[in-house]
This record gives sequence, structure tokens and C-alpha cells, in this order.
Amino acid sequence: MSDILIAGGGVIGLMLARELAQAGASVTLVERGRCARESSWAGGGIVSPLYPWRYSDPVTRLATWSQTSYVHLAQELFAETGCDPELRQKGMLMVSVHDEDKALSWASAYHRPLMRVDSAFIYAREPNLAPGFDSALWMPEVGSIRNPRLGRALRTSVEQHPLIQLHEETEVTGFILQGERICGVRTAHGDVRAEQTVVAGGAWSSELLSSLGLKIQVEPVKGQMMIFNAAVGLIDRVVMLDGRYLIPRNDGQILIGSTLEHVGFDKSTTDAARKSLHQSALSIVPALEQCPVAHHWAGLRPGTPEGIPYIGAVPGVEGLHLNCGHFRNGLVLAPASTRLHADLLLGRSPVIDPQAYSPVGRLQAL
Repeated sequence: MSDILIAGGGVIGLMLARELAQAGASVTLVERGRCARESSWAGGGIVSPLYPWRYSDPVTRLATWSQTSYVHLAQELFAETGCDPELRQKGMLMVSVHDEDKALSWASAYHRPLMRVDSAFIYAREPNLAPGFDSALWMPEVGSIRNPRLGRALRTSVEQHPLIQLHEETEVTGFILQGERICGVRTAHGDVRAEQTVVAGGAWSSELLSSLGLKIQVEPVKGQMMIFNAAVGLIDRVVMLDGRYLIPRNDGQILIGSTLEHVGFDKSTTDAARKSLHQSALSIVPALEQCPVAHHWAGLRPGTPEGIPYIGAVPGVEGLHLNCGHFRNGLVLAPASTRLHADLLLGRSPVIDPQAYSPVGRLQAL
């Protein structure tokens, strides 16, 4: 029997398993499909909240801690696994922002590098942008990571760690309850027991908890995205306009995202979204009209009010913990969320004040 069982093998579950095992805990990771194949795979990989000044302080605190850790994490994973997560530290340009003053005030309050730049600055760095952009906000420290490769590297790291047992294609159907204590999970392949159980099931977390008569405010929010086959260097950094973004990859591919749709667990793509995303991409870089679309897909984000995740013990149910509900920022917040949660599970001094993320006072009975 492991010390800790994690239900959910996305980036959150994988990073938490790795963090705990590196501290000496034995971990069992149970994933209903293949690891890092849901929202962890489907997202864009910008290592910053989009328009970060529009988020609350708890999100900013997690994001700030996480951003500084990605350089070391990417290097570690590459050395461990041979899979390069492709961290690109090129900065982010946000053009035609309507609340620049609010952004600058936020940057000053949180000591974040962000500045207003003019058209000369914009086109000196990205000459292929559409003409007519007079100003932008520039965040030089924002990077992007190729999230499918990050997921692959994390899975490989977890798979080869001697203290971690990995069970994929193993859907959790319920919990093992003894009195008021959770002692593991029930699956289609049998019971899996552990001293402590963590729900890190992304958009499916609320469904897991419903079997205990508990309700959390986590719901699926669909996001559709596309990727173009383009020439290397068409753009070199993340560029945002009107809530949409372009993300270049090392091989020249350029990703455009994304939609926000409240349609339940529907992951189908639509012609309307394809046309909208295509037009958004061309409004930023007109030359993409000559580039073929390589892929169009959809993923399900775990939406929560204000994007504040649940991290910590479930009150009244001994042995049960949550690490879910990161909405659009699962990858952005993952290093801090998993480090904080490992601190709580292992009795260490928490790296960030955990109160804002605690499930206490945020759960409802069904």
C-alpha cells in the first residue's frame, strides 16, 4: 500500500507524484486514460496567465512562484528523460490592450517586468505582424513550453521512478470508505489502497466527488485550438490580440487559441470555431493565410470561479485531498500548486500561504 494515491494523471498529478517521490513518499498514480492527454495536452503552453493583471491575488502568487521554476524543471526533465519540453524564453507581446493603466499598476504592485512599448519596438521584434499596431504591453520574462512534450517528459520521469506505481487505462469508479476515512479508490480493475488519496482529475474531479455526496465548483469549459505549418521565424514569441494568442514552436509551427465554451463534456470541434480561430490568426499575422492548418482540436479546462484551484484536505473526510480546478492555468500554476500540496501532505512548511486554496468553506453537499 502506497503512502499517497493520486487520481488523475495530467500535469498536476504527474508533477505532484514526482514531487512526493523525490521527498521519499511512495505514490500510486491512477489515470483513466493515458497520462497528460486531456487539457494538459490540449492547451497552449504559455507560462503566464493571459492578461495576468485580470486575475486575483491567489492566482498571481501561484503563477509567480511557478514561472521562476520552469527553467530548472525543463532542464531537469530533459536530463532525466531525453525529452526536451522546449521551453522558449522569448517574452510576450500583447497588442491593443484596453486596460494598459491597470496592467502597469499591477506590475508595479507585484514587481513584475511589464512595460508599454510603441510601434517601433513591436515591428523591430515581430516584423510580420499585421500593420497598424501603435502600442503594446511587453512582458520579457514570459515563456512558453511545448505542453505535449512536457507531458511526455513528466510521464517518463514518473514511470521510471522506483517509488511510483503508474496505472493507466484505469478509471476510478468510487472510493474505499471505512467509517469517515478514505482508504483508496475503486477501479474497474480492482481496489487500490493508500494512506492518503488526492483527487487531481481536472474537469472530471467534481464527478468523482459526487459519489461522496460532495460538490465542488469545477465544470468543463471547452477550448478549441488550431496549429499552422509555417516557416521557422515567421514570429518568434507569443503575441496576443483581443484575447486570442499565437504561440510559435521551435519547428516553425504556430498555434492559435482559443475558444471558451460551456457545453459540458463535449470535445467535438466546430466549423464556426475553425473559421473564428483562422480569422484571429490572420488578424495578427496575415502571412498565415498561405500556411496550411495542420490540426484543429478541443480540450476541456477545469473551470472554477476566478480560476482559484482547490488545494488541500477535504474537511470531514479523513484521508481525502484535492488538487484541481486550475481553469485556464493548470500548466502555469502546476509547479507551485504541486509543491504547496506536497508541503501540506508531508507536513513541511508551505512555500505559499495555503489558506486561499483550501477546500474548507468551498464545498457543498449534493
